[in-house]
Amino acid sequence: MELRKLGRTGPEVSAIGLGCMGLSFGYGPAMERGDAIALIRAAVARGVTFFDTAEVYGPFANEELVGEALAPHRSEVVIATKFGFKIVDGQQAGLDSRPAHIREVAEASLRRLRTDVIDLFYQHRVDPDVPIEDVAGAVRQLVQEGKVRHFGLSEAGAGTIRRAHAVHPVAVLQSEYSLWWREPEAEILPTLAELGIGLVPYSPLGRGFLTGAISADTQFDKNDFRNIVPRFTAEARESNQRLVAVIRALAAARHVTPAQIALAWLLAKRPWIVPIPGTTKRHRLEENLGAVAVRLSPADLADIEAAVAAVEVEGARYPQKLLERVGR
Repeated sequence: MELRKLGRTGPEVSAIGLGCMGLSFGYGPAMERGDAIALIRAAVARGVTFFDTAEVYGPFANEELVGEALAPHRSEVVIATKFGFKIVDGQQAGLDSRPAHIREVAEASLRRLRTDVIDLFYQHRVDPDVPIEDVAGAVRQLVQEGKVRHFGLSEAGAGTIRRAHAVHPVAVLQSEYSLWWREPEAEILPTLAELGIGLVPYSPLGRGFLTGAISADTQFDKNDFRNIVPRFTAEARESNQRLVAVIRALAAARHVTPAQIALAWLLAKRPWIVPIPGTTKRHRLEENLGAVAVRLSPADLADIEAAVAAVEVEGARYPQKLLERVGR
């Protein structure tokens, strides 16, 4: 497995990581625990060294799962988790990035992850009620105490990134970025390049849509997050098949799969980008990791981007309430 360094100060990790959220949260019923542990360990066996979780996935269940699965391999892997939500009676209850709460989350995450240090600790969403300087200062203290190695932000705007970075180095930004959500190219990528910050794109396969496995007729589980996403209404899915058709043709011309084209495109964009596709299926894990071997030339990138730019994607990537939490 090829390795990549996440920015100037971030960790060195496998070129493709594993987003673990969907193993226990967000996309319908949780996997059987034994099967989920086996999948995570299969990823380790294939050279994956970067695993992403969060306290709010479950809540708590995903961190516990990742901690158990990776305990035998702790020295070989980088684990990222997140703080920033208030959790009441097992449910999200708004944002909370007060320094005291950050410390509480860190201590609890360390226990659930069965480790003495969090490799990468992201603020999950920017909290408008807590100055980002206070957030960065709280994580800096945890770094000084040896409980956290690297500070990250998720879905933060360029101004917030700069303010946080002035207090304590932001090693990594995690944000949605893919062939159907390219907005980060306008302001975020140049900011990261200037400051030497790595980028971890989540949903690099458009929450499964870019694989071509989802149609207008697909029925999601009642607990699947995509049921409330405007981009996943039946009408939007039907319209957005145009994009899938374009990606499928680009993939066929190169004798790879649509998922591999989408991931290879991200890998080719910058050497400090590490996508974290999630999956519950072993064959999809193998397919995703195969994207590392797909080499795209500048001409390939130009062809892909011109073809994709000709298709207008229908629907917002989040419902309005959740859109208000990104890009701050």
